[in-house]
Amino acid sequence: MPALIPTRHTGEIVWLGHVADRDAKLASDPVSEIAATFAGFAAESHGGLTRPSDTRVAAQYPLNTEIRNTRQFSILSQEELDIIAAEMGIAEFDPAWAGASIVVRGIPDFSLVPPSSRLQTQNGTTLTVDMQNRPCVLPAAEIDAAHPGIGRAFKPAAKNRRGITAWVEREGLLRIGDIVRLHIPDQAPWPHTA
Repeated sequence: MPALIPTRHTGEIVWLGHVADRDAKLASDPVSEIAATFAGFAAESHGGLTRPSDTRVAAQYPLNTEIRNTRQFSILSQEELDIIAAEMGIAEFDPAWAGASIVVRGIPDFSLVPPSSRLQTQNGTTLTVDMQNRPCVLPAAEIDAAHPGIGRAFKPAAKNRRGITAWVEREGLLRIGDIVRLHIPDQAPWPHTA
């Protein structure tokens, strides 16, 4: 019995980017394609098979413990970016401000897709969803550079709209215009949430 169910939901990759040096800046630079390997994207500072643990997993590991890198990509939804922009009172939200790797259009409630879901292109390149990416205050400086005084509005506007993080399950190219199909785990929700 298959553990993953292909859904009817597809999205189009409408933007790609990378952060070459996270210590220099959070903003990503646009690219037209990404060679996704098991270590992520070689030109991306978030690439690698492993990464140092951070505050997101502080309940599991001491800070800077070497762990598997399940945050190789930050994937956002164009529809959710449009809502974020409207709530912030700006015409458009540039995905580069949030250090995005990929923006897709067409999958509803994208930030809420279940962990372990797959996004698979028509050529078979497959990304595994780690979990929802929670909004933080770090993009505020990038936003303020374009819209002074607006950056602090990002975190509340991005709640449950900040996209997801993902890692490469099957290597291949990702290109603007590629169609990705959502595959979800064939699993009932866990009835014990605490």
